[in-house]
Amino acid sequence: MISETDLTYLRHCVELAETALEKGDEPFGSILVSAAGDVLFEDHNHVAGGDHTQHPEFAIARWAANNLSLEERSKATVYTSGEHCPMCSAAHGWAGLGRIVYASSSKQLSEWLSEMGAAPSRVRNLAIEEVIKDTVVDGPVAELAELMRQLHQRSFETRR
Repeated sequence: MISETDLTYLRHCVELAETALEKGDEPFGSILVSAAGDVLFEDHNHVAGGDHTQHPEFAIARWAANNLSLEERSKATVYTSGEHCPMCSAAHGWAGLGRIVYASSSKQLSEWLSEMGAAPSRVRNLAIEEVIKDTVVDGPVAELAELMRQLHQRSFETRR
């Protein structure tokens, strides 16, 4: 279930996604929040330079593995503008992070990009639960998913 607190963090992720887009990158943003509600790390996509592993969720997993105990990681929540890809889901699982909350799903993104005429991804679209078997996952959130659709539309039009 998505709370008002969750919505606040997700809105920030959408803002980070817009920042990425304004910097010429794909619109994705994510934050790591401690059990106490402190934002520990935030980032946005950095794939425009050609390294398509530079996702914010992957950066969060790496940072958490280097800076938090396993117990702290398991109690932390990752908020993200878009559902984790399989690479980021695996990194999340290997790092032992806790709950994931996302604004828009991978399925939604795939459908939006298809409607826009984008070429299909080389990477299979897998739900987080197909990659990680023991993580609480919440999303998508309709009102924020629509904002993400608009950001992806702008991104697609810019790259044309």
